[in-house]
Amino acid sequence: MKLSDFIAQFLNEQGIKHVFVVSGGAIIHSIDSVARHPDMSYICVQHEQAAGAAADAYWRSCGKVGTVMVTSGPGATNLTTSICNAYFDSIPILCICGQVTTPRIRPNAQLRQKGFQETDIVSLFSSITKYVYRVMDPLEIKYQLQKALYIAQEGRPGPVALDIPDDLQRMDIDVSKLREFEPPHAVKLKENTKDIQTLLSWISSSKRPLVIYGAGIRIAGVIGPALEFIRQWKLPTVLTWGGKDIMPYDDPLNMGGIGVVGPRWGNFAAQNADLIIAVGTRLSQMVTGGKINLFAPHAKKVLVDIDPYELSKFTPNDLHLDLGIETDFPSFFQGLAKASKGKDNSDRFASWREQIKTWEQEYPVCSPDKYRRHDYVDGHVFVKAISRASRPGDIIIADTGANISWTLQAIEMKADQRIFSAWNHTPMGYALSAAVGASLAAHHRILCLTGDGGLMMNIEELATIRRYNLDVKLFIFNNGGHAIQKQTIDTWLNSKYAAVDEKSGLSFPDFYKTAQAFHLPALRASNHGELDSVIKKVLDTPGPVVCDVIIDPNQKIEPMLKFGSGLEDLNPKLPPEEIARIMSFSQNKPRAIPKVYARN
Repeated sequence: MKLSDFIAQFLNEQGIKHVFVVSGGAIIHSIDSVARHPDMSYICVQHEQAAGAAADAYWRSCGKVGTVMVTSGPGATNLTTSICNAYFDSIPILCICGQVTTPRIRPNAQLRQKGFQETDIVSLFSSITKYVYRVMDPLEIKYQLQKALYIAQEGRPGPVALDIPDDLQRMDIDVSKLREFEPPHAVKLKENTKDIQTLLSWISSSKRPLVIYGAGIRIAGVIGPALEFIRQWKLPTVLTWGGKDIMPYDDPLNMGGIGVVGPRWGNFAAQNADLIIAVGTRLSQMVTGGKINLFAPHAKKVLVDIDPYELSKFTPNDLHLDLGIETDFPSFFQGLAKASKGKDNSDRFASWREQIKTWEQEYPVCSPDKYRRHDYVDGHVFVKAISRASRPGDIIIADTGANISWTLQAIEMKADQRIFSAWNHTPMGYALSAAVGASLAAHHRILCLTGDGGLMMNIEELATIRRYNLDVKLFIFNNGGHAIQKQTIDTWLNSKYAAVDEKSGLSFPDFYKTAQAFHLPALRASNHGELDSVIKKVLDTPGPVVCDVIIDPNQKIEPMLKFGSGLEDLNPKLPPEEIARIMSFSQNKPRAIPKVYARN
């Protein structure tokens, strides 16, 4: 059997039906084998980075390992950004990279290159994959495929890569002689009974607890147990960006978001809490703020994680963990459920939740004033309109920059909706490529929200969307530049713009005409008066559509934390006496706070 045919057969037996590819001389045999397999399809994207992003989104959308095939040299190196995305977000993808023939592989590290388009991807990928290996023995192919897929999915998931020389792909192999990988015996995690009892005792004595759920809840497949836990104790819960779709926005225990871009009420809750329970989040600086020592100053802090390095990363000078629980999340929630039986879990936190909801009403992200403008579209108003028009089952994919901040600040997630992005590496241009993988994986409507700057990073994938007629509705936050960098320059460089808009060096096309050049239907929304009707037309049109939404070039991300302040003190600043009144809640002396807005 031809080795490349065995690869295709093996992948199909693992339930992998789609492979994202960019062809090249060192991978043509493997792509050919996929093409000839009756139960598999190869998906041609325009760039290897897009192939990796599509594979990443494939797993996020259906839970099956996304697979990539690319050629040697630049084909493999172009994957680097997308491998970083998967590594930092704990997403299992399998990258199969062609390599030059074995006689042309450099004999030592001192020789820069022997074969044409030769690159040592094992060295290159070693720090951003869970496993990378160059296959040099054809009889090792089954073992390495099995091992790679096992490692990708066990423990904390992540990307893996196999480097396979072109001549090996072409070889005939005796399948009966292939050795197999035997997964190691599962390591029994230490019992956390004592830690769980401690946690439950802290909950019982707490007056202002706050749970923080992140992306790890979905990755570990424990959304049900996680919700059962907070419902049993009626615990107010905030969601990181990666955990935004764990529960609908109108769930009575959902207190909204938290972090550098707020919203304010979630931050007020954290800064007044006396107990923080963080699960599925690594408590990055996007959650805690840059001055980590200012995070939740009155709270005991509990972090649950399967990765011991996440638990030990904090130093005495930043965040003090009162309790770090090293375990997998299924075991954690099972232990909680078992230990909670018979406990008094009456609703002791109703007034605390009510206070957080009061803050939400007083400090909305999208105030009524935003709706009154008549020139541009406000970013928050646009996201609210998308929320109203969306339906259960929709998959929302956000890019990065100001657009993702406005989206995560204002989005109102419904039950059975998904939202994701490349949360931790955050490259511009992820969303459109990810939309390709998500659409093929889930067969749901995709609402792709990107900025004009991000779209320019991967605009070629409009051809892929058109080629496969994917049900992707692409909405462009068109504000004529890189808004988040403009805001950073406003803060630190006195608004001396460079490389952030057309006046300072960037260049953008007419996106309406560009979409038409790719043979895609296009619409444009320039003001609030036409916003709802345009969105309706986009969502009612079958197949792919591009919508150019004209956003105020000067709209800032507000609220947003400036480095050096605590989470309660976002820009634009509230009066000091108002902050003092809000923070007095942590001293058990809550006072009335003047209403700022009516709830929108």
